[in-house]
Amino acid sequence: MKTAVIDGHSTGRALTAALRARGRACVHVQTSTQMADFFTRGFRSGDYEALLDGSGALVPLARQLAKLGVEQVVAGTESGVFTADSLSHLMGLPGNRYETLPARRDKRLMAEVAAAAGVAVPQGAAFTDADAAAAWFTTSGLTAAVVKPPTSAGTDNVRFCRTKEEVHDACKIVLNSDNIFGHPNTSVMVQERVYGVEYYANTVSYNGIHRFAEIWRYTKRAGSVGHPVYDYEEPVSADTAEAAVLREFVVGALGALGIVSGAAHTEVMLTERGPVLIETGARLGGGTAPEVVERYAGTSQTRLLADTLMDPTQLAAFDNASVTWSGALRNVALINRTAGIVRSLDWTEHLLALPTLVYLSHGATVGQYLSDTSDLINSPGYVFLAAADPQDIERDYRALRAMEEKCLYTR
Repeated sequence: MKTAVIDGHSTGRALTAALRARGRACVHVQTSTQMADFFTRGFRSGDYEALLDGSGALVPLARQLAKLGVEQVVAGTESGVFTADSLSHLMGLPGNRYETLPARRDKRLMAEVAAAAGVAVPQGAAFTDADAAAAWFTTSGLTAAVVKPPTSAGTDNVRFCRTKEEVHDACKIVLNSDNIFGHPNTSVMVQERVYGVEYYANTVSYNGIHRFAEIWRYTKRAGSVGHPVYDYEEPVSADTAEAAVLREFVVGALGALGIVSGAAHTEVMLTERGPVLIETGARLGGGTAPEVVERYAGTSQTRLLADTLMDPTQLAAFDNASVTWSGALRNVALINRTAGIVRSLDWTEHLLALPTLVYLSHGATVGQYLSDTSDLINSPGYVFLAAADPQDIERDYRALRAMEEKCLYTR
């Protein structure tokens, strides 16, 4: 048996490595030749038995994969979701429900399908015209809105707005730009801004059985010109009341969106009115180091998916409550405060000197222009901080942010 990984970038690289370590041969399918270096850096062609072009017709590609002996197709990152589920359907392989596939990529359809199934979602609509979007906001009764591309990821062009003028301008920006995957934005989402505590759940499913490998609590902050940017994430213990609420809600969302076999990354806001679905990606969660997560939790979404792909019967035996975290852990996004040229990588030494730092990931190169951080792509990277005492992590986190205030990456 062989596994085809569609766009094996981001955490998809770790999945391929985990499968190869288990003796599974993998085939790679690239959906676009124009994918940003942010995704493709670190790609190892030697990890795959074959490299295929997935930018054309899918029927001949499905035949080609079948001839190669592929019996599983998975998305390596968000850009591979549509192709992965389409190929699984064409090849008659285990996968997600084909009839709800569009709702797993288009956030407008996602909200509509989820709401129809009784899953709470923000009030919102999609528009192809900024004037119409601003007019809708004026009559919606909302006091604040979130504007974002409907098929992107990673806070790409996400803006918080409080006036019709801000909504109009934010929509114009989205409609006149490409999304994070290099595709033109033909419409724009305007949604109610919901308030509360934001979480994400990383799950693995097979044949309608859902298991939770990780639940994390988000903290975001205002970045460049008020854009929301990732600040840090901390794991949530499986035995907490909030975890129980999230598990029940997420299972409902997965069912509504037809996610029955594979990985999913679901973002939820716990509000005064209860949990509200922000969005779900039918793929592995990104911006993570599975080996670090496994060191402190005993498993990771990547490990659980790899095990399931090797032997699907293992998933039913996985106990959600078995995920216990040893000590404290924080995944901190790096934030560049001052746009400029990366003069050297000496700053990595300062970060590595932090006593609680256990992992550093970055894609910066000397001579590169680094804009001030406004989304996932222009973040310099991320680090994991770990310690027995959470106060030690907080100390190093504050030290890191203080260094960033002094042009850490571009001085």
